[in-house]
Amino acid sequence: MFETSGFEGFWGNAAVVAALRQMCESGRIPQTILLAGPEGVGKATLARKFAANLLSRSDPHAEALIEQDDLSRDANRAILAEREKWPSEKRAEDPLLFASHPDFVTFCPEGPLRQLSIQQMRLVKNRSQLRPLKGEWRVFLIDQIDRASAQSADSLLKTLEEPPPHLILLMTAQNAFDLPQTIRSRSVIFHLSPLTPEEMEAFGKKAGWKDATRRASLAPGCPGLAGTLDLAVYEKRRGVMLAMLEAASAQGGFATWVKASESLLASKSEKLDFYLQPLYALLEDLLVLHAGAGRIRNEDVRPALEKVARQVSFEWLLEAVGKADEVVSLQRRNVQKGPTLDSYVVGLRGY
Repeated sequence: MFETSGFEGFWGNAAVVAALRQMCESGRIPQTILLAGPEGVGKATLARKFAANLLSRSDPHAEALIEQDDLSRDANRAILAEREKWPSEKRAEDPLLFASHPDFVTFCPEGPLRQLSIQQMRLVKNRSQLRPLKGEWRVFLIDQIDRASAQSADSLLKTLEEPPPHLILLMTAQNAFDLPQTIRSRSVIFHLSPLTPEEMEAFGKKAGWKDATRRASLAPGCPGLAGTLDLAVYEKRRGVMLAMLEAASAQGGFATWVKASESLLASKSEKLDFYLQPLYALLEDLLVLHAGAGRIRNEDVRPALEKVARQVSFEWLLEAVGKADEVVSLQRRNVQKGPTLDSYVVGLRGY
């Protein structure tokens, strides 16, 4: 038994925090823990705090060092952006990891498709055999394990099946059920829920957000996502997705969609990934408006959304969400943006 600290300042999901704290205090710690929940809810943050609780027993500087691996830090975001320009062969020769603390290692998706590579998972296996330098544990964080290819996930299985006794493996994913059963069955899974509106309001005040109400509306319950939103960029991307839905519902012409999508298709840096969150938010609002009840997230474009909602059926909305899910799957295979989105529009216009 030992005193725990370091969970202070984490917002929401008190039951999950309490369970993790109890694990630290009792010393009965599963060797593989999966934190699942929506983007920006705090999964990686909580994983780092959990690791700091374990490693601070033998190193008083553990928490400060571990926080340097936060992927939202400007320096780390710059590293990820720079590596996107590297050829795949160079990234394979030098797999990405962050390890500011000698006993804490973070592996995260990278490259143009933001995926976890098989080379990174091999590094997990190789480095897991190394003994801790300061204390009892080595802790690995595999952030966004749902961005691993099938081959990468397979290469992780050996480590999951026979982890060294000193290794604690923490993983994050948006949806645990997107992962292979072989990974889920070897993990203790905690599901993190979005923060309540009251928690988001309090978090925004403490963080000093500008446009706090709007940020909380666009990223409900997800403080990490709300705090990092570039509102001007979000509005631009949302405008493209709104034009796509207008064309797909026959509320707007196909030519209007072609013109609206020019900037997206012409830019190599504008990935489909960036447009999915605005697309799903718009589809959620359309469902709310179609049902005739509830608040919507994109209140400033309500008139345009209401026109689309009046034009479409509930079955059309289901199909639109299903086709959005297909886009998610396709963009991870580096498909061409133009044909993918044009197919989305054409398929729904005829539905």
